[in-house]
Amino acid sequence: MTTRERIADSLEDALFLDLADYDAAIIGVAERCGMDPVVAYDRTMVIDILARDMPREDAEEFFEFNTIGAWMGKNTPVFIDTRYAE
Repeated sequence: MTTRERIADSLEDALFLDLADYDAAIIGVAERCGMDPVVAYDRTMVIDILARDMPREDAEEFFEFNTIGAWMGKNTPVFIDTRYAE
């Protein structure tokens, strides 16, 4: 069973990024006080996936406007910037 399938089984209203390629960037579930848990993605990995089909700078811009900037309601996924954890 994939990470996406396990999360979908446990979070009824989970929202995922629409392309299966992004599943590799799922790092788990984020919990926030007073809010439902949401899918958590590794920000850098999502941009890396986008950069397969466009220049890195374009991938970062696309991510900022079309991914981070896409509010899909209370179950909108979060993006964790893991660069600071190294």
